[in-house]
Amino acid sequence: MKVFFQSYGCAKNSVDSEKLVGLLNAAGHEVVFELNEDLSNQAEAAVINTCGFIEAAVKENVNAILSLEALKTKGVIKKIIVAGCLFNRYGEALRKEIPLVDLWVKSEDWDAVTRFLNGNDKAKISNEHWVRGLLKDNLPASRYLKISEGCDSFCSYCTIPSIRGRARSIPIGQIAEEAVKLCEGGAKELCLVGQDTTLYGQDIYGEPKLEELLAELEKSTPEGIWIRLLYLHPNRVTRRFIDKVTESSKILSYLDIPVQHVSGQILQSMNRIGDESHIRDIFRYARENNKLFALRTTLMVGFPGETDLHWRRLLDFLEEAQIDRVGVFEYSPEEGTKAASFPGQIDRKTKKSRASRLMKLQSQISTVRQRLFIGKTLKILVESIDARDKIAWGRSYRDAPEVDGFVGTHFKRQKESEGKSKSVIKAGEFIYSKISDSTEHDMFGEIVSK
Repeated sequence: MKVFFQSYGCAKNSVDSEKLVGLLNAAGHEVVFELNEDLSNQAEAAVINTCGFIEAAVKENVNAILSLEALKTKGVIKKIIVAGCLFNRYGEALRKEIPLVDLWVKSEDWDAVTRFLNGNDKAKISNEHWVRGLLKDNLPASRYLKISEGCDSFCSYCTIPSIRGRARSIPIGQIAEEAVKLCEGGAKELCLVGQDTTLYGQDIYGEPKLEELLAELEKSTPEGIWIRLLYLHPNRVTRRFIDKVTESSKILSYLDIPVQHVSGQILQSMNRIGDESHIRDIFRYARENNKLFALRTTLMVGFPGETDLHWRRLLDFLEEAQIDRVGVFEYSPEEGTKAASFPGQIDRKTKKSRASRLMKLQSQISTVRQRLFIGKTLKILVESIDARDKIAWGRSYRDAPEVDGFVGTHFKRQKESEGKSKSVIKAGEFIYSKISDSTEHDMFGEIVSK
């Protein structure tokens, strides 16, 4: 059967979608990522893996489902399957509101989709945990590796524990096996993801085991592989951990540490453990350890009760920490969270003003940080080739997929004997680029070698 597939949401959801695509392929289905109006060559079923994290995502996903309902009414598709976080969050209410959906599936119950499409022919259904497909436009060279699901932090503004449940880690051996399979399939970069990767292993080993997992991945993966760490809780990042990252030949000197805020009062109201002094210390230490260490964080403005003084501590923190990449978000009161009922809700205009001022400062910092690399040579993982302008677009150790910048590397074309020309590099390869120019987010250079 030809199956149309759509995926929404975060990197962790992308892993789920790749798993579901892999299972559909293993079950004998042809997965496509576009709907063809030619009914003779149309997908019979449509599958959406949804996001239900914030209100904007909920609206986007509901509209996508309604669009499929309209196509089903016209006879363009026959079956609609909706999976993932949206159903986890809203459950039976969705069945009543969107009756033309044939199957609703909670996150991680992916074999329910193949059971529905294949009937009782279980021989075609594969439950191998490492089976992964590829989504539209995804490259096999850069893959997310999910190490845990759910969360035990219960931040007062967050819906994740209610949507995905308590933290559940994947055993070290199983993660290592999947990592090896991904590398065998062409992966050059493995991005470790989880709601809080620093808490990895607490539920199954009795204490966090992220360092042990990293040691196993360093041992089992091929030489030259990049291992990138995302979503680290600042309270569990230590100086010793930063030393380990800096000394590793595979773990990139890049840490994504979402702090959300630095004011102790606001952090306490957010139900986030930790304090401002520790947050400042780990960012300062990473800089002292290696001035080119890449740091990313996210900040939230306009949380209930945030005063102008609280917000100015964020400005001061940015000035001191000189962070490479920063995402700034305006607090959104989400249904079902404790913070939605807190007093002291901040008006929209104030939130936008505070976010804008933070981003203006961060723009200046990012621009300065980028200039540090002019004249230096960086290793680049190529993602695409602009053949006309002879530019290879890729990412350095400083650039995580989807959220950070790119490095554009100019190259020459080499002549073939027939008189045609071909690119000297391909997507999915590593090259070396000598940086000659930079902007706030991107850098540009000339190819040095492959």
